[in-house]
Amino acid sequence: MSKSDLPPKRDQTFDIDAAIVLLREAVAPYPPAAMFGLADEGFNSPFEQLLACIISIRTFDETTFPCARRLFAAARTPAQVAALDPAEIDALISPCTFHEPKAQQMWEIARTLEAEHGGQLPCDFDLLTSYRGVGPKCANLALGIACGIPSISVDVHVHRVTNRWGYVATRTPEQTMAALEGVLPREYWIEINRLLVPFGKHVCTGARPRCSTCPLLEMCAQVGVVNPR
Repeated sequence: MSKSDLPPKRDQTFDIDAAIVLLREAVAPYPPAAMFGLADEGFNSPFEQLLACIISIRTFDETTFPCARRLFAAARTPAQVAALDPAEIDALISPCTFHEPKAQQMWEIARTLEAEHGGQLPCDFDLLTSYRGVGPKCANLALGIACGIPSISVDVHVHRVTNRWGYVATRTPEQTMAALEGVLPREYWIEINRLLVPFGKHVCTGARPRCSTCPLLEMCAQVGVVNPR
């Protein structure tokens, strides 16, 4: 890629436009993040995205994918999930972490949606985060992927990478989300998670990041990096 292929720089120290272009190319060989991959497979309703995100909490994508597919093969709508017993849901998602409380949680959400919202999950942040166990990360993923509402979802990868760049300087994912909402152009609010999850898993890893082959090395402040490869 030549410099002429990169968009013009914004007036800020870290050129996020150029970074996004480089990231799109860098993550192309890797599997997509679970939520985006499941959406590509057709599981893209707000309810499906919310359940998939609940499954994904503290669970590797390699486990999230088959668990979500098994669940959605049996039930994809609030009415269908509410018709199952929590034990049946648990059996479908049992390889994921905390599967028993997650199964109960999903069943309760489905029953609430049937009783109070006509069996549909509204695209509403406050409603989503009112459900037990649903935090800003899952709410924003569902809103962004399923509803197309610009929303920043910050997991460990987004938090780590953006701090390493020096793009933000925060201590927690919650602080990172707030900081990114102040500096990241809205056009990238959904995409930043799609790009940085595989980038963080395969390139800018937690331990010994692959700095020597990273396409963003010249842009990166390498904050906190120790013993890179």
